[in-house]
Amino acid sequence: MSATAQGLCEFIDASPSPFHACETVAQRLRDAGFTELAEADAWPADGRYFTVRAGSLIAWHSGDAPFRIVGAHTDSPNLRVKQRPDRFVAGWQVVALQPYGGAWLNSWLDRDLGLSGRLSVRDGQSVSHRLIRIDDPILRVPQLAIHLAEDRKSVSLDPQRHVNAVWGSGEPGSFLAYVAQRAGVDQDDVLGFDLMTHDLTPSAVTGVGGDFVSAPRLDNQATCYAGLEAFLACTPGEYVPVLALFDHEEVGSTSDHGAQSELLLTVLERITLAAGGGREDFLRRLAGSTVASGDMAHATHPNYPDRHEPGHLIEVNGGPVLKVQPNLRYATDGRTAAAFALACAQAGVPLQRYEHRADLPCGSTIGPMTSARTGIPTVDVGAPQLAMHSARELMGAHDVAAYAAALQAFLSPA
Repeated sequence: MSATAQGLCEFIDASPSPFHACETVAQRLRDAGFTELAEADAWPADGRYFTVRAGSLIAWHSGDAPFRIVGAHTDSPNLRVKQRPDRFVAGWQVVALQPYGGAWLNSWLDRDLGLSGRLSVRDGQSVSHRLIRIDDPILRVPQLAIHLAEDRKSVSLDPQRHVNAVWGSGEPGSFLAYVAQRAGVDQDDVLGFDLMTHDLTPSAVTGVGGDFVSAPRLDNQATCYAGLEAFLACTPGEYVPVLALFDHEEVGSTSDHGAQSELLLTVLERITLAAGGGREDFLRRLAGSTVASGDMAHATHPNYPDRHEPGHLIEVNGGPVLKVQPNLRYATDGRTAAAFALACAQAGVPLQRYEHRADLPCGSTIGPMTSARTGIPTVDVGAPQLAMHSARELMGAHDVAAYAAALQAFLSPA
């Protein structure tokens, strides 16, 4: 197993957007001998393959056994560029931004921000899609001075008015013209875009003893990285290993390539058809399959221990987390909990069990919707972290390898 805290930092720094995360994973897969398949092409039977749809990616080994699937999501809460972004206020050139997902807005203030995402560009009579990444500190959302606040203890942020970024001064300018120029294309040829901000501070292994990883997008690129390492290290046998990384989890997964789409089911059926099976074979394979929905888990916060269920305190560097919620915000039940507990035992890593306080609303994952869409029993798991949904988050450095080892054992049980 090659998963390390430093490897996670490098993965995250290479992946400022879901599109870049898919490209980072795709390159690792190509280097390992996997072949990319286009969905519009006929798919061969034997080999190791992956396919990409926008910000989602699915990879698999061929075979005719039931599937073991590790799922995760590529998106993270952030601030995204509005379609008409230009504002001019009191001599400031301002870019209008829109919060994406449940971004913890105060954490985005006073940070040097870059820009990343995808441009859809006219290419003759067709359209091509280009990744763009600007790592210069071109954007900043400034905090209000304490002297101007009505309440000096806190400032309530309005997502419409208070999270727009300054990017210049003087005469009004066109932000999209600037982005097009940086991408080397004509502004008039930019027909669409998906642009978002990212924190420019590099990910780092921190703490006196190197015990922590401080990084943006740990939720959920830590699972993308651990899942990829597990997938590359696993050995097909009793099950066909599958890695499924979805975009749009942070906003409900309802898109053509989110976890509520037909993407995973379509890929699994095409794997069966390419191997010469039929619909009956496909349904039988699903019946013997299991999904591990990987998403990050709440470590017990040292400054707010009262916000956690007293009997389920979660330690950083204490091992992977099994997540249970009886009202099905997580998909785990006794059957699937047992499957992941066996995987942790096989990997030789400790297992922690998390339940959310009954008097607090619980977040969710791709687990319940994946289970409902496919009919495959699903377990929700994760690695513990603090500051979930902040611009910068914190997890245990030693949990990276333990998490990946448990996912590898889940994909290829002994």
